[in-house]
Amino acid sequence: MIAMDFPAIPSESLDIPAKLAEALGATLVAASRNQHDYLVEVATEEEVRRLQPNMTLLAEATTRGVIVTSRTIDPHIDFVSRFFAPAVGIPEDPVTGSAHCALGPYWSKRLGKSAMNGYQASRRGGLVGVELLTGGRVMLRGRAVTVMTGDLLGDPA
Repeated sequence: MIAMDFPAIPSESLDIPAKLAEALGATLVAASRNQHDYLVEVATEEEVRRLQPNMTLLAEATTRGVIVTSRTIDPHIDFVSRFFAPAVGIPEDPVTGSAHCALGPYWSKRLGKSAMNGYQASRRGGLVGVELLTGGRVMLRGRAVTVMTGDLLGDPA
């Protein structure tokens, strides 16, 4: 496992943008936005997993990307999500740390928990442990594989 400490990215609630619902092809139950992305909630885990967004329409969003999430029925996982960012050349990211920095504060309020497990339900998928820390921070935990090691050389002065 690897653990990384990041800034939390809270989102502000907003009215559900009709064009965003159309682009996702889903019924949205809540919407919010942070400095990077839209964060939208749909009613069921199945909706998250079956999404087939219109990438052309989704690329017109005025944000870097769109996080789609819902609660899950799995007793070991608190929420599922997917992350789409066609506007910046990423149709769907497999497992997105910054999305979980936003999902942590979002689901913590709804579930009354500071430590949760999220599953990003992309084709590759990945489980991310999310823990809200003091000082507006989030600890993300997940499995990692070392693919390269090395040393950085620099002038110590």
